[in-house]
Amino acid sequence: MKLKRLPEDFQVEELPLVSGGQRGRFTFYRLTKSGMGTLEVIDAICRRWNLAGRRLSYGGLKDRHARTIQYLTIHEGPERTLKEASFELAPLGRLERPYGPDQFSGNRFVVTLRDLSRPAVEKAERALAELPRDGLPNYFDDQRFGSVGFDGGFIAHAWLTGDHERALKLALAEPNPSDRPGTKAEKAILREFWGRWPEAKAALERSHARSIVTYLVDHPTDFRGAFARVRRELRSLYFSAFQSHLWNLLLGHWIERTTQPDQRVALDFKVAALPIHRGLDPDQARELADLRIPLPSSRNAIPEGPMREVAAEVLGGFGLSWENLRIKHLKDVFFSKGLRPALFFAGNLSHSTAADELEPGRRKLTLSFDLPKGAYATLVVKRITDAAR
Repeated sequence: MKLKRLPEDFQVEELPLVSGGQRGRFTFYRLTKSGMGTLEVIDAICRRWNLAGRRLSYGGLKDRHARTIQYLTIHEGPERTLKEASFELAPLGRLERPYGPDQFSGNRFVVTLRDLSRPAVEKAERALAELPRDGLPNYFDDQRFGSVGFDGGFIAHAWLTGDHERALKLALAEPNPSDRPGTKAEKAILREFWGRWPEAKAALERSHARSIVTYLVDHPTDFRGAFARVRRELRSLYFSAFQSHLWNLLLGHWIERTTQPDQRVALDFKVAALPIHRGLDPDQARELADLRIPLPSSRNAIPEGPMREVAAEVLGGFGLSWENLRIKHLKDVFFSKGLRPALFFAGNLSHSTAADELEPGRRKLTLSFDLPKGAYATLVVKRITDAAR
């Protein structure tokens, strides 16, 4: 099975709750992109139109491995189209307030799986028939953990345990599978000259990382201050990644506690092996569908009952407690508050099969479905492929 061989094989469209009007201070745009992540596109727009990043607001983050449509606003933005090789930004009108996560309901997906044998298609179709009954664990999928490099360490975990130098080194110098050539070269220089800041500065091209090294030339051991100079949106992603990992472990441990071995299949994710449930009895299914798990944060109340025991077990593995889950020394990033459903269900789910025009003698399977915001389509793919074996 081959996924995302072509951008058109994985298409995502945000489902906004608003439409552009004729009045308002915020120009509303439709962004179509392929081959770039949302943050990369935001940076490109700011450079092209010479805008401060704080003027742009958007709902969700989309990675670069799909053809995506999403929406954003620019405060007093130009009402004209911007076309680049990997994206197009088109004005749709104006809004009275910035567009954000509360202004879209979810995402619509069209996914094509290629190079399938007929038995693989049959297994996938059987799994698809089970999805409306079982739902899927609402894990944060691998896209959430793009900041985790080959070392496997979480930047936020280093920060929470007081190792500010390690947090900075992971953020600036740790190799990552998604690094582009320029970033690889920059990180190699940082690893070679780490702690020798004048030499590192001399070897680096002008960049955000070089500006942080410039600070370290004058403050060679102030890793806390240097980390605070990393772009806020990146630091926010680092802490979101670790919080998401902890939440995944809470749900995974809960599923293992409340199901039998033959009712779950363990799948390898980027940063953990997690169970996918199947074939639950009605009481189990109802309990799991009703479950809401707090996002790990001292800003949320500690879970009660058995989930409290699960939380202590999970956090203890990192040398942390629930009360430790607060971000010290940084005033502009926070762990999210709130509850997250344990399961999600794909709406308007349909599929079709046909001969794969790119692979003679093989089949392709095309899926179409809607998901609530925060749910990952790649989990649907994992369920009907890996979990169906």
